[in-house]
Amino acid sequence: MKHFDHANPYTSTRIPVFARNVVSTSHPLAAQAGLRILHQGGNAVDAAVAAAAAMTLVEPVSNGLGGDAFCILWDGRQLHGLNSSGPAPAAWTPDYFRRKYGNDAQHPPLRGIDAVTVPGAVGAWAALSERFGRLPFADLMAPAVEIAERGYLVPPVVRQKWAAATPLLKDAPGFAGTFLPWGRAPEVGELFRFPAAARALRAIGETKGEAFYRGEIAAAIAKFAAAHGGSLTAADLAAWQPEWVTPVSKSYRGYTLHEIPPNGQGIAALIALGILSHFDVAALPVDSVASQHLQIEAMKLAFADVYRYVAEPSSMEVTPEQMLDDSYLASRARLIDVKRAQEFKPGNPVKGGTIYLTAADESGMMVSFIQSNYMGFGSGCVEPGFGISLHNRGHAFSLAEGHPNRVAPGKRPFHTIIPGFLTKDGQPVMSFGVMGANMQPQGHMQTLVRMLDYHQAPQAACDAPRWRFNAGRAINAEAAMDPRTVQGLVDLGHEVEVIQDSYQDFGAGQFIWRMGDPAVEGYQAASDPRRDGLAAGF
Repeated sequence: MKHFDHANPYTSTRIPVFARNVVSTSHPLAAQAGLRILHQGGNAVDAAVAAAAAMTLVEPVSNGLGGDAFCILWDGRQLHGLNSSGPAPAAWTPDYFRRKYGNDAQHPPLRGIDAVTVPGAVGAWAALSERFGRLPFADLMAPAVEIAERGYLVPPVVRQKWAAATPLLKDAPGFAGTFLPWGRAPEVGELFRFPAAARALRAIGETKGEAFYRGEIAAAIAKFAAAHGGSLTAADLAAWQPEWVTPVSKSYRGYTLHEIPPNGQGIAALIALGILSHFDVAALPVDSVASQHLQIEAMKLAFADVYRYVAEPSSMEVTPEQMLDDSYLASRARLIDVKRAQEFKPGNPVKGGTIYLTAADESGMMVSFIQSNYMGFGSGCVEPGFGISLHNRGHAFSLAEGHPNRVAPGKRPFHTIIPGFLTKDGQPVMSFGVMGANMQPQGHMQTLVRMLDYHQAPQAACDAPRWRFNAGRAINAEAAMDPRTVQGLVDLGHEVEVIQDSYQDFGAGQFIWRMGDPAVEGYQAASDPRRDGLAAGF
């Protein structure tokens, strides 16, 4: 067990939770759904699947039945990775989009039915349950079915994002009929019911997900897409399967961080930590300008390479191993000037709105799981019969000739959602994640530096003010950051905008740290105060 300083120097509405069985999510009802399954004799995978199903209902501003998912889990003996992101429909080519949207189009559209790739979240649930679960799959859907049928009272953070999305999406097919039952977004404390999703969840549970990809739900999605000018077909859904993968990893301060390999951006956190390993970060005060500057510059260097090279693996010009090569990362570290902010270009490695949840049980199984509709409610399109809120992950494709992420039939787009997992000497230490677009690898790096370099406990590392790199020398700083630190970064040449909305710009994390023998000492868990979440256990 790592020795933490449990004196939390940051204002927080949360305290760490210590338990032998624990679920941490960004909504209390989802955490309780997971605990309910654990009480019924399920394991951490069962709990994570139940919590994920509940999250599609209680935080629809971030995820839905029509989203994608990824998972890293420790089964008690070894680590496994699951890439459950779906590909482009068979009809998608650059010409398809240019015929519809003009020759100047650089990407598939931001919203609407032509932003929708095959959804993978339900497939992730089924695959995890089939391989590692203990309880019948239908039992895992039961808590979510109950929430959908009886409804729940809308909490503050979810309500804020619901209201913000309404002007943008109110005219999208199926959106108003599903998410604006009052003709507006719900108020805090209003009861929202989702009977269409209850029908979907029952069918998914009874068929172990088959109804979604090769049954009545698949037929409904295909019919809905065709009716609104889309090209996603029942054949596209039926042809897809999630992929078990080997996580990519990088050591830092005696620990090893594991991420899902490309087509995801998790490798950015590994690159940044590999660069930081060439500096004595712990010698600098934890919230100092010098420490934050080093981390920002390392993250910039990581993104320069990630945005240039990462795509579906078969389309990449370089391998993850080349991007993570020690000598290459040392050369990138030498580009950092500790006295000024810079803009970085990609190197040459050849030479050298999402939800996150985590669950762990006393047998030692730990699950790091993330699912997303991408930008809030995603495409805005909702198949009404089953309440399938479809993501807009297709917008991440490029239409540019020669780009590694150029759209093609059956190809998966560049992905932002990333679960994280930490080990030491081959043994599990922490399942964790920080949701929020390109904030995710930045959040992984910032929280790990706090825990591993500065010995801050997970809840303190979660509570601490964050920054977010955007592009060039532009960063956002959370309003809670010390104004002297902000000014110090400005003096170094960073273009800093202080942001009040923590949810939108700085992500939200959930953390479970193993304290020793899971059946004896158990775990400590943290939940981010930037959302309506809860870490709960017994």
